[in-house]
Amino acid sequence: MLPTTIEIVRSGLKSDPTISPQERARLLAAMREPAAQKSELVISADPRLVRRAEVARRLPCSLRTVDKLATSGILAKRKLPGRLRASGFLGSDVDGLILAENQSGGVK
Repeated sequence: MLPTTIEIVRSGLKSDPTISPQERARLLAAMREPAAQKSELVISADPRLVRRAEVARRLPCSLRTVDKLATSGILAKRKLPGRLRASGFLGSDVDGLILAENQSGGVK
């Protein structure tokens, strides 16, 4: 990847408040290494709560499918801090589901 492209991505990552400095460094290092070394999937133990729309984006599916996964118990809903009704999903649970989906060939 061109150094100018990496600089543009770096500035974009710096402006995103949801990305920690460790994640930013890991992403930039992954962009710099050759494509042959990127084959393994990295799962974080992220305690961060992720909203439905983000889960739907990470798993290429609809919001309704995310709701069905939560209803069936595949994904556990968690309460967002300071909210009465709003809920989210643990980032590590979503990453685990992505890993299981990649290993089995799809969500059933």
